[in-house]
Amino acid sequence: MPNSDIVSKISFGKGLDTDLLTPPIFSDKEKERLYRKQRLAAAFRLFGHYGFDEGVAGHISVRDPILTDCFWVNPMSVHFSLIKVSDLVLVNHDGEIKEGKRAINKAAFAIHSRIHLHKPEINAVAHAHSVYGRTWSTLGRFLDPITQDACTFYENQVIYDVYKGVVADCNEGDDIAGLLADKATVILQNHGLLSAGKSVESAAWLFILMDKCCKSQILAEAVGKPKIIPHDVAVKARTYIANEVTMFANFQPLYNMILSKQADFLE
Repeated sequence: MPNSDIVSKISFGKGLDTDLLTPPIFSDKEKERLYRKQRLAAAFRLFGHYGFDEGVAGHISVRDPILTDCFWVNPMSVHFSLIKVSDLVLVNHDGEIKEGKRAINKAAFAIHSRIHLHKPEINAVAHAHSVYGRTWSTLGRFLDPITQDACTFYENQVIYDVYKGVVADCNEGDDIAGLLADKATVILQNHGLLSAGKSVESAAWLFILMDKCCKSQILAEAVGKPKIIPHDVAVKARTYIANEVTMFANFQPLYNMILSKQADFLE
């Protein structure tokens, strides 16, 4: 038996439970809505766990599966580590709050609403002022493929190379949405990181991983000149890692961890 077949048999062999490794498919839209909200609340708890909070800055959103011109997002002034499903706010692309009792961050609306409006294939967007992400954003450089994990972002990132101050204009959201094209991540110059995906799981995982890769490259360059992974190898690694199924699977251990520690986010 070829070595590759042996690996496939071990990883996804007959009779093994792989349901948790693949995104669920829903026939009931109400159940899908609840599922998305639960994963969104979990993502906020994970951002709190990793220390991505910075006052009222930072937001994650997910498109509503029923009202597809609306998205769920975090309320203003609630710490990531305290957000529950019941706290989430539903807002449409025109800024009308359809469900929820609190205001939302204006920058969150300006950015997320335009991405959800212009990019129907994207269901979730994540942005925060993480320490390593915002530090890397000051350099105006792409992340290099210096590790297997960093290959996730090889030719899968763009740089929004102008800082105009706090985002308060939907035109800037339009620009960021247009810049995304077929990429999954944006380095916002002098600002931070943004990730997007077909699910909360993939968008949140990408953000967490990207911040860690920023840290890795900062540390590596502090002590020497990192060796770059060759183009063909980096592309091969990216293909294996940066797909929706793999990113979904990578989110599951984090979800289970935060669920075991802070299950109240489901409320």
